[in-house]
Amino acid sequence: MADLLSDDAVSTALADLPGWERDGDSLVRTATLPGFLDAIAVVDAVAREAEAADHHPDIDIRYDTLTFRLSTHSEGGLTAKDPDLARKISAAIDAQA
Repeated sequence: MADLLSDDAVSTALADLPGWERDGDSLVRTATLPGFLDAIAVVDAVAREAEAADHHPDIDIRYDTLTFRLSTHSEGGLTAKDPDLARKISAAIDAQA
């Protein structure tokens, strides 16, 4: 069982996560990549990280635009798993941008 993050902890985490914002009990980022194949390469990289962490984001794919939504559903909110995976998602986006 993971502990839910306090509002202050979420705000602190977001300060180090450019492009991410809080939407209720989720962290959300939308990124536009150079093209469809670049976007799918990001999804592939994120899928590998998510599987390794056993923590899976919701992903919306719209041609070259991806929206990632993170929440620890089993805990009913945000835990340390969410900003940790957000950092890995950002790295995957940066590698393709």
